[in-house]
Amino acid sequence: MKRILFIDRDGTIIQEFPPTYQIDSLEKVNFYPRVLFFLTKIAHELNYDFVMVTNQDGLGTDKFPEKNFWPIHNHILKILKTEGIHFSSVHIDRTFPEENSPTRKPGIGMLTSYFHSGYNLEKSFVIGDRLTDVLLAKNLGCKSIWINPIIEEKNLSIEKKSLKKIIALETDSWERIYEYLKDVSTKRIFQHQRKTLETDVKITIQLYGEGKAKIQTGLGFLDHLLEQMAFHSLMDLNIHAIGDLEVDEHHTIEDTAITLGEIFHQSIIDKRGIERYGFFSLPMDDCLATVALDLGGRSQLTWKAKFIRNKIGKVPTEMFIHFFKSFSSSAKCNLYVHAIGKNDHHKIESIFKAFAKAIKMAIKKNRTNKLPSSKGML
Repeated sequence: MKRILFIDRDGTIIQEFPPTYQIDSLEKVNFYPRVLFFLTKIAHELNYDFVMVTNQDGLGTDKFPEKNFWPIHNHILKILKTEGIHFSSVHIDRTFPEENSPTRKPGIGMLTSYFHSGYNLEKSFVIGDRLTDVLLAKNLGCKSIWINPIIEEKNLSIEKKSLKKIIALETDSWERIYEYLKDVSTKRIFQHQRKTLETDVKITIQLYGEGKAKIQTGLGFLDHLLEQMAFHSLMDLNIHAIGDLEVDEHHTIEDTAITLGEIFHQSIIDKRGIERYGFFSLPMDDCLATVALDLGGRSQLTWKAKFIRNKIGKVPTEMFIHFFKSFSSSAKCNLYVHAIGKNDHHKIESIFKAFAKAIKMAIKKNRTNKLPSSKGML
């Protein structure tokens, strides 16, 4: 689902002095400080569609002839486009405030096409300098970024208090807007549930977290391994699994791995700007584990690890290869796992820790917004 930045023009992309200033000549076009630089970074690094929404009072009337508007407007769009800033749509309301038109901000009459399943308005933002932009965000069901807020009403403090949940950020800096949106983009939380006649697994994941974990599978040693995975990858991971342990451990372990792979795949479905590959060798006492990972969209496991014990805790050692095979299949990734050593507990724990480090490397964001493939697709 697409996330959108609904961006105002006057007072947000270009400056207004005073606020009622009509931009009707090239001499009046002054871009907001550093807007081009940081809008370019947002366009290249973050996954948002840009939509311009602007009120242009009386456009097409004698008070604001179109011949005074379009050359300026097209000039602004051309400059933005040369910087790689492309607006998928531009919505312009021409009415006067006293007309109370449903198409005029904060009305949503021009924006009804965004109310369908292809767009995620809850994760979208309206960026503008006026109270009407904040109210537009409320009416759309998204959040507001209020840039250099203009005081338009006497009771603004009362209005702001009622809109506190809508206003995500108040700032006069496009750098701060970029930093905020980048932080929001990297800290998205995903939830997924897989329910069968044998198991019910619920998982919440935040890829770029702090390594916090709350794991409950009914198998203490599996909980321990998944906690280690979260801690060393810095993913925040909540797993709650209910399985038919009265039968045996197989279904619970397998379905936990499948569900974890599914939610991991969902959370990296847009692979632009990540490293893709991760590899790590990790020693643990007498053991050495090496894990290599490719998030290229293909499923393959190469496993080179043998265990002496039949079980560690309540987890059958034969299930470890099955865990990683199930993860590889549902996460659509290639995995190479190799471990040597004498102590089986150390061996599998070093595998999970190396696995976590490989994931951390593979999902690391780089300075590009390109797909990590010379084919141009994954």
